Amino acid sequence: MALEAWYMDSSDDDQRKPHRLRPHQPVSSEELQKLGVFHWRLDADHFDSDPELRKIREERGYSYMDIITIHKDTLPNYEEKLKMFYEEHLHLDDEIRYILDGQAYFDVRDKEDRWIRIWMSKGDLITLPAGIYHRFTLDETNYTKAMRLFVGEPVWKAYNRPADDFEIRHKYVSSLQGS
Repeated sequence: MALEAWYMDSSDDDQRKPHRLRPHQPVSSEELQKLGVFHWRLDADHFDSDPELRKIREERGYSYMDIITIHKDTLPNYEEKLKMFYEEHLHLDDEIRYILDGQAYFDVRDKEDRWIRIWMSKGDLITLPAGIYHRFTLDETNYTKAMRLFVGEPVWKAYNRPADDFEIRHKYVSSLQGS
């Protein structure tokens, strides 16, 4: 099953709604790859023994892993955390998330600074490159369980926009010139 992504409208309505631009403008996996966003579809029911996940982790050096459940009954300061996740930001390292259950959205900026919404569901693993502006939110189901992967020790620091002076942002923008 292919990843579903589309350009977003500019509505201020609930962030958990799909926000599809009208007319609908889908975004292909190839277009996302040009932005440095990569996707795999894996067997989330057997993540602990999945050879494909093990191979991806070994090839990419994802040595650290933890699991977070995002739901009002399991995440302390739930509403505050959702607002924080939805602030536009970047990281100095790649962001790697694997949806083990539930659903969620990642929004990323394209080369023209337009928002692309990526809908993720159980079995979707995504990597966002260091330096890309993005944000995260649940969909209207208000629940997801995700594996967070890192190269080495986890780094949780997000740099809210504007963060254009970071070297990693310059490197990311330069990488787009050739695509």
